[in-house]
Amino acid sequence: MKTSSTILGILGAAAAGAFIGVLFAPDKGSETRKKIKDKSKDYGDNLKGKVDGILSSISSNGKDIIEEGKAKFNQVKEDFNSVKDEAKAIKTNY
Repeated sequence: MKTSSTILGILGAAAAGAFIGVLFAPDKGSETRKKIKDKSKDYGDNLKGKVDGILSSISSNGKDIIEEGKAKFNQVKEDFNSVKDEAKAIKTNY
């Protein structure tokens, strides 16, 4: 998650830099507001895409971990039952 925080920090800094650059541009107020609106939408769409990618990756990895955990649990369960059966067999023989 540290990488995603870094990416979000970089995107936030870039957005702030662009915002400040637009504010100091020698355009009329209406033009400046339009530029800010357009840039904000671009950065918002970009950020949404990044967040969706991160969430998709987390979801995918979580499903893989759950499936692996289930498989290991089933293997341990089988091993336990096998040992239990062997113990019964030994107990029966003695």
